[in-house]
Amino acid sequence: MVRGCEKELDAVASLLASAKRVLFITGAGISADSGLPTYRGINGLYNDQATEEGVEIEEALSGDMLETRPEITWKYLAQIEAACLGAQPNFAHQALARIEREKPGSLVLTQNIDGLHHAAGSRNLIEIHGSLRRLHCTRCAYREDAAVWEGRALPPLCPACQGPLRPDVVLFGEMLGMENLRRLQLALQQGFDMVFSVGTSSVFPYIVEPVAWAIRNAIPSVEINPLDTQISEHVRFRLPLGAAEAMQALMARAGL
Repeated sequence: MVRGCEKELDAVASLLASAKRVLFITGAGISADSGLPTYRGINGLYNDQATEEGVEIEEALSGDMLETRPEITWKYLAQIEAACLGAQPNFAHQALARIEREKPGSLVLTQNIDGLHHAAGSRNLIEIHGSLRRLHCTRCAYREDAAVWEGRALPPLCPACQGPLRPDVVLFGEMLGMENLRRLQLALQQGFDMVFSVGTSSVFPYIVEPVAWAIRNAIPSVEINPLDTQISEHVRFRLPLGAAEAMQALMARAGL
């Protein structure tokens, strides 16, 4: 698979070796080598099909649906959580954590809610869509870390007030957390030497914008994705590879 990408890999690795601050933007594709399916795309959970209730998965996983029919939203959240159960960070997650240790100004901005970046050791991390592993009550201040959901009633109820719990995730139609957006904006103001887009379909404006920022400011931009996206023709370097394969090749070449 790497064959045909050697020139691009060498160039990206050389830049990565000398960079001090690197931004990695990651999506479901980085977790594919951990056995997690993407939602759509290659081996996606919900490719071109409605849910059993006859609605699109984006509607089932929306804030409106959670409010009006929470059993539907929790049903599909539980499917995603079950797919994540037992998954371990792969080489790509571990490589990004290692780069952060070597280059402390680096940052991971992830769309993923599987918690694998945190498990791999990334600490300068923005989980822009939240995490399935944290729950909070919608009525009171109760919060908990939930390693697994297995065996729980769905929707689960708060042990303090019996109100409905929900995971700390941003559902479709909901606003992103302002603190995460402020952290991202501050990081961009401080600047990066490289920006990577890894395993994301690049459909959300707040995921595309940091790449656009890099392009506008002549900062080296890299896309790692087997599939073409709307940013593919605009980035400086395109690596049509899986995340783990690409990061193995880059880390070896960069001596990291």
